[in-house]
Amino acid sequence: MLTDTRIKTAKPQPKLYKLTDERGLHLSVYPTGSKLWQLRYRIEGKERTASLGKYPEVSLAEARDKRDQMRKLVANGIDPVQSQKVAKEAKKLAQAHSFEAVARTWFEGWRAARSPRHAEYVIRRLEADVFPLIGSRPVSEIQAPELVKMMKAIQRRGALDIAKRCYQMTGQVFRYAIAHGMAERNPAGDVKPSDILPSRRQTNYARIDAKELPALLRAIEAYQGTPVTRLAIKLLALTFVRTGELIAARWDEFDLQAGQWRIPAERMKMRTEHIVPLSLQAIQILQVLYSITGHSKLLFPGERNHGKPMSNNTILKALERMGYKGRMTGHGFRGLASTILHEQGFDHAYIELQLAHQERNAVSAAYNHATYLKQRAKIMQWWSDYLGQQLSGNVLKFRSSRG
Repeated sequence: MLTDTRIKTAKPQPKLYKLTDERGLHLSVYPTGSKLWQLRYRIEGKERTASLGKYPEVSLAEARDKRDQMRKLVANGIDPVQSQKVAKEAKKLAQAHSFEAVARTWFEGWRAARSPRHAEYVIRRLEADVFPLIGSRPVSEIQAPELVKMMKAIQRRGALDIAKRCYQMTGQVFRYAIAHGMAERNPAGDVKPSDILPSRRQTNYARIDAKELPALLRAIEAYQGTPVTRLAIKLLALTFVRTGELIAARWDEFDLQAGQWRIPAERMKMRTEHIVPLSLQAIQILQVLYSITGHSKLLFPGERNHGKPMSNNTILKALERMGYKGRMTGHGFRGLASTILHEQGFDHAYIELQLAHQERNAVSAAYNHATYLKQRAKIMQWWSDYLGQQLSGNVLKFRSSRG
């Protein structure tokens, strides 16, 4: 049997020679001075040699341990060399089938039926929030706890909706991997986002489907009530602010030259100033409205008490008279805008900021109310143009230019 001392003192010779241990293990000493552990074994009547690593990286004790493990394989009719080759190929295949590699392949096929903006949003979310955490992992080895960790990491920065969306995206990638023989199961199916993420209090507001929007816009144009109420509904549709934020609006909050409406913090649900970029259509409505109520501090003074804003129910009742009772509310324009803008591929973060949702504050205590103002202005103009297309009866898909 070999000893550590004998191995250390073994000097290279002009020709390769071997130091024999036992049970087929030997150390080959090369003229260059390198020393390699090898194991001789027989399987299916043929003699084979397996390499166990270099000395001193692999010690005598480690070499013997590897020898014993390989001899167990031989005893069970398994060729250890072939087994190593299979393991290496499996590892190589797993690396080729990393989550990121599979996700990018899935994305290329998936994006064909989506708008460029929506596709760009999805790949950007994957690159920013998913790939850094699980991208290098073989798609077949990822377990549910890894996805839970991913969601919690996104949620910790306040991006609750993004965490849910990323989880849904991973589920689509796993389904693709299963369909193409790269994975056997979908770990995203083991848990639901509601099992992990805190729930946000939801208020359900009635709203029509997007396909009903043209009819609603025509009904608003034909509304026979007061002009101020009709203009209030049109402005609400264009700006998709909360009904309470609209009806209490004051003229000194508007800068028509700059194309901005600054709603003060005390009137906002989130208690921070909110800027609404005004589209050309919104400015036109405000100019018409000023000719009617410009004498008041309020855009929409009450009919009986001009010092107070119109009632919360004014817009709701007007929608009911148009035939939308139980089907549409003033708040419903927010839901419609969010759904359609997301479908058109506008950035989720820009939309959430414009809706003045909680995420705008949760991301950072110092989140500036003017964040992404240029991008939000483009969204607001696109939305107004889109409503104009719907009103005119143009049913062609209307997309914005990138930017």
